[in-house]
Amino acid sequence: MTKNAPEILQLRLDIEHNISRRMLTPYDFEFLAGAIWERLHENLSPTTLKRLWGYIEGADTARHTTLSLLAQFLGFQDWEAYLADLATRTDIESQEFMGEGIHTADLQVGQQVEVTWLPNRHAVFAYLGDGRFEVIEAEHAKIHVGDTFVCSYFLKGQPMYLDNLVQSASLSSGEGPGEAMSYVAGSKTGLTDVTLLP
Repeated sequence: MTKNAPEILQLRLDIEHNISRRMLTPYDFEFLAGAIWERLHENLSPTTLKRLWGYIEGADTARHTTLSLLAQFLGFQDWEAYLADLATRTDIESQEFMGEGIHTADLQVGQQVEVTWLPNRHAVFAYLGDGRFEVIEAEHAKIHVGDTFVCSYFLKGQPMYLDNLVQSASLSSGEGPGEAMSYVAGSKTGLTDVTLLP
């Protein structure tokens, strides 16, 4: 399963909620690896976790054993049990999670996606192909016009995960491409609106 599949995005959210911590720094992944060891006496390296969260580059797919271990961390028997539980959720977030939004695989090169999130964030992205986007408008956000990134889904009510984000500021200053990073928008309430522009 690709690591940006909505089921895995939800798994990330559930784990972050479980440990009351957003996965934004190397220490966060070390903390989670330690918590997994304490709870399950199983080793899952911070590097593997970083790849799953898109914090560093790596395989585009997640191993079943990794997903099952993380599901067990949340109290489920295995990954299949987690998926079965996910399918029965009736809260608003899980209904939104089931797919209200835009899937990158459905886009054509040149199409534009407009997103908003709290408190007053707004951005428009142009699809470049191969899962990549360029920021063409950004208001009150930490991303800027000219930045590029990879994203598989823009789901209303769910956080927006931008992987391999390269910021244009380093390019315009003559420094060359900056180090690719990951960025999460709307981590608490998710995207408030997702629109495919005409």
